[in-house]
Amino acid sequence: MRITFLGTGTSQGVPMIACTCRVCSSADPRDKRLRSSVLLEVDGKNIVIDTTPDFRMQMLQAHVRHLDAVLITHSHKDHIAGMDDVRAFNYFQQSPIDIYATHAAQEVITREFAYAFAEVKYPGVPDIRLNTVDEQPFDVKGVEVIPIRVWHYKMPVLGFRIGDFTYITDANRIQDEEKAKIKGSAVLVLNALRKEPHISHFSLDEALALADELSVPQVYFTHISHQMGLHAEVNQQLKPGRALAYDGLVLEL
Repeated sequence: MRITFLGTGTSQGVPMIACTCRVCSSADPRDKRLRSSVLLEVDGKNIVIDTTPDFRMQMLQAHVRHLDAVLITHSHKDHIAGMDDVRAFNYFQQSPIDIYATHAAQEVITREFAYAFAEVKYPGVPDIRLNTVDEQPFDVKGVEVIPIRVWHYKMPVLGFRIGDFTYITDANRIQDEEKAKIKGSAVLVLNALRKEPHISHFSLDEALALADELSVPQVYFTHISHQMGLHAEVNQQLKPGRALAYDGLVLEL
């Protein structure tokens, strides 16, 4: 499995519009963060988790020529806003794109992109095929996906485990029975918004504590805001096996 971090930033990205802080002004490319998403290349299949507002640029930067499926964690705008741009894959592949999402997320998707689901469609709209998932494992083109329910304040969100890789974003609480699904992973990606506590995201200390509790050997943190601090400085403070992810980071499992 090959994992490419397409984006590692929070909902407003980094740099944030109009901000002149040290992070937003940094020349380090690791401090430039598009909205959070990953590309998984598994057994010849390309699977993307979330279509962010930066989806078009992420596909271009990662040189993605074929897309088999999209997994949706939840329906917040920074995780679905780029879905219209699957149109390019529709054109070149001459097939719909399979989107895997909960009923709740599908309700938002069909409202936000109503033109894609109209009885009479305007030529060229995205061709999207919705697949309903819940908390049971499901198959994506022969790839087994284990959903993990986490809590984004009071909103249920899905994380996903594929093989030894687990991806969780937008969470501040995970129940014990869901933590059990994560244990045994070789790599965990976990959201860590900033150093200070937040109502709906893990802070860095909370994410570090959870990583240790789950005993995952390699943990990368994502969905990072400019309030976290400079990538280089924060990474130097972390012990081996714990690191901030950055846009363009590639892992091989």
